[in-house]
Amino acid sequence: MATPPQPQQQGAGPYNPYGAPVPQQGGQAGPWHAGPQPYGAYGAHPEPGRYGCRLCGAWPAAHATVRGHQGLIVLMRFLSLPGPFCRDCGLATYRRMSSDTLWQGWWGPLSVFITPVTLLMNLGPRASFRRLAPPAGGYRPALDPGKPLWRRAPFLLLLTPALLVLLAVPALVVVGLVAGEPQLTSGQCVRNEGSWTDQDLEVLSCASPRAEYRVTERPDTPGARCAPTDYVSDPKYGRDEFTTFCLTRLR
Repeated sequence: MATPPQPQQQGAGPYNPYGAPVPQQGGQAGPWHAGPQPYGAYGAHPEPGRYGCRLCGAWPAAHATVRGHQGLIVLMRFLSLPGPFCRDCGLATYRRMSSDTLWQGWWGPLSVFITPVTLLMNLGPRASFRRLAPPAGGYRPALDPGKPLWRRAPFLLLLTPALLVLLAVPALVVVGLVAGEPQLTSGQCVRNEGSWTDQDLEVLSCASPRAEYRVTERPDTPGARCAPTDYVSDPKYGRDEFTTFCLTRLR
C-alpha cells in the first residue's frame, strides 16, 4: 500500500514572520534564512503593527512630537514635527528645534511667555528618545544628534544675560555698601552739596578749601546742644540712621 503524501507546512517561505529557518529537502535551511535578517531587508519588523522612525526607518521608535516657536514681532509661528523617531533622529530633531527656538522665539510680546513653555514641552519627547535602544535596521543612516543643547551657541547666548542678572544683585549690594551715605563721626569736615532740607554731605579733609563744616557734638547726647549758628545733620548720616550731629561752619 502506498504511503499518503504528507501535508505541506503552513507559513513556510522567505517571508516567514517569525524569521525561523524553513525546512527544505534534506533538512537544510534555505540560504535566505542563514541568519538573523535586518528589518527592511526580507526580514520581519521586530514588533508587527508598529512603524519605524519617520526619518530613517530604524527601530525602535517612539511616538512623540517635537515643537518649536518663532516670534515675529507682531506675528508668531508654532512649529511641530510629529514622530515616530528613533533615538538618534529624535535627539537630533529635539536639539535642532529647541536650539532654533532659543534664539528665534523671543521676538514678540506674547512669544516671551510662549517660548519657555515650548522648551519645557520638549523635555517630555527628549526623555522618551533617551530611553530607546540604539537604532537598527533603517533604510538610511540615522541623524547625528550633535552637541547637547547646553553646549550650543544659542543656549550660551541666553545663559550670559541670565548670569549677569544673577551677579548684578550681589554687585548692587556691594556697591550700595561701599558707595552709600557716609557715616559721620565727631571731628570730620564735610561739604553740603544739597539744600538743608535735602542734604547731600560729602566728607572732606579739614585742610581742603572745599570743606565748609566741622562735625561737632551730637545734639542727642545728654547735656549737648548745637550752637545757634550750627546746622543739624540728617539722621541718614548716622550709624543707625537715627543719630544726628552738629555741623559748625569753619569760616
